[in-house]
Order: sequence, then structure tokens, then C-alpha cells
Amino acid sequence: MSKRSGEKVTRRKFVKVTGGAVAAAGFTSAFLFPARALAQQKTLKIVQWSHFVPGYDKWFDGVFTKEWGAKHNTNVIVDHIAIGEINARAAAEVAAKKGHDLFMFLSPPAAYEKQVIDHREIYEEVKKKHGSPIDLAVKSTYNPKTKKFFAFSDSYVPDPGNYRADLWSQVGYPHGPDTWHELLDGATKIKAKLGNPCGIGLSQELDTNMAMRAILWSFGGSEQDAHGNPTLNSKHTIEAVKFMRDLYKQAETAEVFSWDPSSNNRGILSGKLSYVANAISVTRAAEKDNPEMSKQIQLRPALKGPVRRIAAEHVMDCYAIWDFAENKEGAKQFLVDLINDFESAFKNSEFYNFPCFPPTVPNLKELIGNDPKASPPDKYKVLGNVLEWATNIGYPGYATAAIDEVFNTFVIPTLFAKVARGDVSPEDGARTAEQELKRIFDKWK
Repeated sequence: MSKRSGEKVTRRKFVKVTGGAVAAAGFTSAFLFPARALAQQKTLKIVQWSHFVPGYDKWFDGVFTKEWGAKHNTNVIVDHIAIGEINARAAAEVAAKKGHDLFMFLSPPAAYEKQVIDHREIYEEVKKKHGSPIDLAVKSTYNPKTKKFFAFSDSYVPDPGNYRADLWSQVGYPHGPDTWHELLDGATKIKAKLGNPCGIGLSQELDTNMAMRAILWSFGGSEQDAHGNPTLNSKHTIEAVKFMRDLYKQAETAEVFSWDPSSNNRGILSGKLSYVANAISVTRAAEKDNPEMSKQIQLRPALKGPVRRIAAEHVMDCYAIWDFAENKEGAKQFLVDLINDFESAFKNSEFYNFPCFPPTVPNLKELIGNDPKASPPDKYKVLGNVLEWATNIGYPGYATAAIDEVFNTFVIPTLFAKVARGDVSPEDGARTAEQELKRIFDKWK
């Protein structure tokens, strides 16, 4: 499979050029797939990230797409790109009005609503067999104002806490922290006693984007309310950034300001970090490469704050079909069939990709509760109630185009980082960040 580099066109630049209007779009109620095989073989082009669990790409590229292509007389081409290249590649394809038929994002691509088809038909077709999608999927791919589904989500990835049991047991927390304040207390003691820093990032990358939102929401703050109005400048936000400032000063090191998406993975796998908020790619890597470390890295659900226990999904798989795609019908059918075989996807992702249509993996809790690769075998049982604490970007509202731009321009991580470094006070930081939010929200009205 090819691994081409993305063109250097940022989504922010694209949004600036194309303007902020999001058009309402109609949809057809019937979903008709071609019934007869075409004499000439078709091509279906897909682009998606290089999965953190290599076995998933091996299954997707070497088994599922090959079998699907043979069944539908289609040559399926899958291009894999790195996380950091996704937005630039998408912007480049839209600018050229040419590219892949299926484009997979790792966060809701609401800013591209005008450039994609309405994916309602796909949801309706899948619903006939597997029931309604989870609310997390709907809020990540649907615009309630235009009534358009700007993407289709097959799966999401939980974002639990990964902690070193051997370190935490030495400071009175044998089962790891349960709250953010326990994290501050325990991580501070570990750094002082053992020298291992905590691993919550403060840079412009995916994991920091998610971790800062988990802290913000746990303390009662949010970027917007349920109706899409900016609400960042609040006492809850100020308390959240004060907490992160304390965590950085007492339990972290300055390298967190320059991390990339895999820095926290590398840090805890190498034995350096005491705690990270990350997907189970961490523990899966340890199982393969460092069995002894695997026994020490255990999982916790989202940490509880003063207001609630909550976290963002780690990544939200969102497939989009461009309005200029050459094989729209094939792309629709591919997504329907992917959901029909999602139990295979779940297993080959090693429990990384959780289903947006839960009936597709009816024995999920049984599988994650007894995994022979895990130490102990019920390590992943903690993810059994993930939908009780995982939510969407834009909580408590929808993942709108404005939220999409806020997310991809790292407004929230920038706020937390500036306060943590002491560049601004918590109050000034929250006020300035909300001004930026309002500017972005006004542009997308």
C-alpha cells in the first residue's frame, strides 16, 4: 500500500479561502445500490491513517478490501498517511476537486460539509440491520441546523488512563488515581520520590487536544453550551487551567510543550512516565515489545473531576465521501459492508476500534474481559462502560464547523499551555481564548 505525503495546505488556510457559510443540503430517502456487476472493473480509492495497531491495517488492506473488491468487481486502493498529514491532504484534495472516494478523518470534519455528500443514506441502510448508531456518532457527524450528515462514523477509540502500577503503589495508590486531584497528589509524590514525571501533554497535537478537554469538562467548563453558544470564559475553565498549571509545575517537565502524538506512548513504554491519557495502543505495544512493562501498565477509566467523570473519545473515525468522488456508490456500499463485518474489525484492531453500532459486536464485554494477551487477562474490562464517560468534541453540543476549526487550530491546548508556562494569568487566558472562539463562531454563523 502506498504511503504518500500530504500536500502542505492546512485546513485553516482552506477554511479561510472558502469562507464560513455552511449550506443546507437535501437528501434522498431511498438508498439504491447497483444490483448487477459491471463489465468493466471499477476503482475505489481510500485514504486513511496508518493505524497504531499494525494488525488492523494488515487485515483491512490484505483481507477485507481484497475480498470486498473481488465481490464487487472493484480494484480497491488504500493509501495510508500519518496523523499529522490528514488535514493537509484533505485540504489539497478539496482545492483540486480530485482525490480519494473515501477519506477518513480522526476527528469530526464538519468544516467540509459543503464539499461532501449527505451520508444519511448510509446510516439509514445500516440502521435496517444493526439499529441506530450511538449518540457519540451522531453528534460527531450530523449538523442539526442543516439536517445533513457530513460524515459516517464506523467506530471510536476510548481514551482511558494508563498508569504504572509499580510506581503508583509506592505512593499509596495501588490501583492508580481515580480523580484528577488524586492524579496531582500521586504524580507529585512519584516525581519527588522516584523521579518519574506525569505525561499529560501541553502541545499542539491530538492527545493534548483530548486531555485538555477532559480536564475542562471534568471541572464543569466547556467551549460551548448545548445550543452552540461560546461559554469558555467561566469560573470552571479558570479552575481547570489552574489545575493543569499545578500539575505541570509539580509533576511534569518542560518537554510536554513540544510533544507529538506518540511522545506519551514512547515515554511510558520506555519506563519514564508514571501516567498518560491515551488509547490502548500503549498497552498493546507493551504486550508485544516489553512484556515485563506490560504487567506494570494498567488502565483506569476517565478521571473524575469536581463536577463529572468524562473524557473525549481518543479519536473518532469519520469517513467522508467527497461530492467530487468518482465512485460514490462503491464508497457507500463499502461502508455498509464494513459495518456488517465490524466484529472482525474490532478483533483485528485488538479492541482499539469500538463500534458505533454496538450490536455488531454482541460479545464485546466478554471479549475485553478475558484477553489472553493481557496481563491480567481482564485488564481491558475497564472499557466495558466507556459510553458512560466518553463524549464528543463540542460537548455538550454537536461537533460543528466552528468546533472543528477550534479543535484543529488548538485553541484549547494553547490556553492551557500559556497558563501553565506563566505567560498569562488563568483569568486573562480564559478571556483571550473566548475572544478567539467568538471570532471563529461568528465566521461560521
